[in-house]
Amino acid sequence: MVTSVPRLVVAAPSSGSGKTTVATGLMAAFAARGLAVSPHKVGPDYIDPGYHALATGRTGRNLDAYLCGPELVAPLFLHGARGCDLAVVEGVMGLYDGAAGEGELASTAHVAKLLGAPVVLVVDASSQSRSVAALVHGFASWDPEVRIGGVILNKVGSDRHEALLREALDASGVPVLGVLRRAPQVDTPSRHLGLVPVAERRSAAVEAVAAMAAQVARGCDLDALEALARGAGALPGDPAPWTPAPAAHDPGLPAGGRAPVVAVAGGPAFSFSYAEHTELLAAAGAAVVVFDPLHDERLPEGTAGLVVGGGFPEVYAGELSANEPLRKEIAELALGGAPVAAECAGLLYLCRELDGRPMCGVLDAAARMTERLTLGYRDAVAVGDSVLAAAGTRMRGHEFHRTLVEPGAGAAPAWGLLAPARRVEGFVQQGVHASYLHTHWASEPGVARRFVERCRTS
Repeated sequence: MVTSVPRLVVAAPSSGSGKTTVATGLMAAFAARGLAVSPHKVGPDYIDPGYHALATGRTGRNLDAYLCGPELVAPLFLHGARGCDLAVVEGVMGLYDGAAGEGELASTAHVAKLLGAPVVLVVDASSQSRSVAALVHGFASWDPEVRIGGVILNKVGSDRHEALLREALDASGVPVLGVLRRAPQVDTPSRHLGLVPVAERRSAAVEAVAAMAAQVARGCDLDALEALARGAGALPGDPAPWTPAPAAHDPGLPAGGRAPVVAVAGGPAFSFSYAEHTELLAAAGAAVVVFDPLHDERLPEGTAGLVVGGGFPEVYAGELSANEPLRKEIAELALGGAPVAAECAGLLYLCRELDGRPMCGVLDAAARMTERLTLGYRDAVAVGDSVLAAAGTRMRGHEFHRTLVEPGAGAAPAWGLLAPARRVEGFVQQGVHASYLHTHWASEPGVARRFVERCRTS
């Protein structure tokens, strides 16, 4: 079994240092050299992988030790890296920042150790010179199991500034593998939940990725970075690649029959989705068809079940509301008992209204934007039986939104959240499971199989 995929982890001392620019630029620069590059992102972020996909021509994938468990990080990495020459993993937050109150769990450092991968530290050097050596020394010595293979200095102001930084780092033992000057043209626009997704600005995003690639190719030693990646060796523990195919002995497998059509919402309003979800649905026997609620007035022909993931319905509330034929068809499907799984944006879309605009009306609830950010990992248990999970099923998830849903009557909660504070959340109503919680189905493949079987029999 081949488990020696050349690989790098791109990390930083803190958010805002330039990880996304460097990681995406490296991916694109290596791809321009003719390498098949596998793109990965630490944590639950849905947006950065879209830019990674533009850079590499391959699906961007997440590696989250909290959502999926540490034991699945390497297998999911190998699944995504099949057939690739090299992998680049973009970190999250600061190198050692993990799930709140959980030590190193789900941090970039934790994932780097699980992958046995060298770390390239991106340092925002815009307001320092000799102090950079102390910073790099601290990060390199904090955890002896984390190998800092090199530094890329970002936002360097001048040749003189670069010389001072290099002189300071000469005695650190950590090589400088790149120096990037301030370049606002590679910045990507942000709003209330982070970067604007690729799906909303594709042509501009293509230009931005090209600019990142050019800046990285110009300022970094790509040969040294590739050599560092190729020296990573075998992954710890000789793991096997993850597969969406259920085990042959799985008693829950359906015995033949038709392939139910599962409609999956996509397009600019619903761009948050883990690639493994559709792979699991297909492996469970579904015919997966993606549709765009902004433009398609009908669900795909023969739709037996519906999956509406995350995104920005609040940005597109007017257009979603104006597509009345689709809203009515979704309401009829859901109220007829068909399986419907909705996360975060999907939950808002199923409500009666969003910021005063009519939505699908499947749930007797009103949603609205607020100033308050709800953010963090959650430990959850299914309160009752639903199309996704049997009562008592434990899953981990992530919340990230600035909206509030004010429920009416007639629905049971979907999840009981155990941490960080106990509360119930979401809706289960007939065949509908709707929640703010983003989950990664690779951690519990039975979710997809249960959903497809309900689609088959409903």
